[in-house]
Amino acid sequence: MATNITKSDELLGLDRDALVEMLRWMILGRRFEERCGEMYQVGEIGGFCHLYIGQEAVAVGALTPLRKDDYVITAYRDHVHGLLCGMDPGRIMAELFGRVAGCSKGKGGSMHLFDPAVGFMGGHAIVGGHLPLAVGIGYAIRYRETDQVCVCFLGDSVANIGAFNESLNMAALFQLPVVFVIENNQYGMGTAVHRAAAIENLADRACAYSGMQGWTIDGMDVLEVRGTIEMAIDRARTHKLPSLIEAKTYRFVGHSMSDPNYGHYRTKEEVSQFKSHDDPIKRFIERLVKRQVISAADLDSLEQEVKKILDDSVEFAKSSPIPQPDDLYSDIYTGEFPGIRRRDPWR
Repeated sequence: MATNITKSDELLGLDRDALVEMLRWMILGRRFEERCGEMYQVGEIGGFCHLYIGQEAVAVGALTPLRKDDYVITAYRDHVHGLLCGMDPGRIMAELFGRVAGCSKGKGGSMHLFDPAVGFMGGHAIVGGHLPLAVGIGYAIRYRETDQVCVCFLGDSVANIGAFNESLNMAALFQLPVVFVIENNQYGMGTAVHRAAAIENLADRACAYSGMQGWTIDGMDVLEVRGTIEMAIDRARTHKLPSLIEAKTYRFVGHSMSDPNYGHYRTKEEVSQFKSHDDPIKRFIERLVKRQVISAADLDSLEQEVKKILDDSVEFAKSSPIPQPDDLYSDIYTGEFPGIRRRDPWR
């Protein structure tokens, strides 16, 4: 098996350990989401739940080059991003189950994962509401005079709202180390991108902001994502310049668990075509096998390792207690506010 690959190679000069680690994350992300779907179907998970199946190359390619002290913020399709930042799978699953041991004590659910201890500044349910927060994080980095980076993920529909322009304008104006990553999965809920945006490549909008670089890339190719992100991270860390990256990807499942896989806005044939010819995990495996980086035995070992992690996370979630009514009143304020009296509607 290959242990070292030259920098000029298509595998970015990454050694075997780094490549296998990326594949491990992609498989964990895929299997975690599949298990979430199963748990939703049996009633263990309720409320809103947006799965990431098909888009794994974006998160893995974008987050594996980061340092542990960098920051990540995203929208509500956030499970895999949290995992990659270092969140405990059991705590994520417990949060989805609405249990006390969850990262937000069972109060946030699928769309509000959060763990500042690992630099994950949250999943955010309000469409585009987190972009100004990413700008704030970038401003804090400049203010403290450190060399950290903030990576901000957003959906394609966010590129058409006011907060997008305002946030990118401020990031460029103040030269903030923020890398904006558009996960263009072709549909804003059920609306095709070409029906909502009067531009072919959303990253071309970077040209409106002085000093901002834009890239449109294949979001189903984990190595292309990583190579591009590395350039953007270097610009942010070294020169404090923001970037806009559009990763064209595809979700293999519905917008959320309440949306059928195909619905009325895309055909079964379209989804099958992407699954058959553009699955990011299959593509990466084929490249690694061709270059003799991994074997069938390696793949089986990875699957078994991931299965153990998922089994343990589900068991942990099930064993955690359900929040009690009094827990409604905790974590509401950050401190004491004189003159405010708690009113108890249950008594």
